[in-house]
Amino acid sequence: MGSRMSWRQIRCSEQFRGRWVALDNCRYDASTKTPIEGEPVDADEDLAALCERMRRAKRAHCAIVFCD
Repeated sequence: MGSRMSWRQIRCSEQFRGRWVALDNCRYDASTKTPIEGEPVDADEDLAALCERMRRAKRAHCAIVFCD
C-alpha cells in the first residue's frame, strides 16, 4: 500500500472492496468533507482490528472509510 490513489480507484480495487480502509495524507471534497484521494496505509474487514493496528502504529491522523 502507500501510493496515492483517488477514492474512485480505491472503490474499483478488489483489494479494498468490502473493507475498512485507512487513508493518510487525504485531500477532501470542500462541500462534503469526505476524502477524495489519499494514500491507503491499511485495510481490514474488521473495523476494530484496523483501529487497533492504527493505534499501535501511532497513525492517529488517518481517515478511515468503508469501501462499498
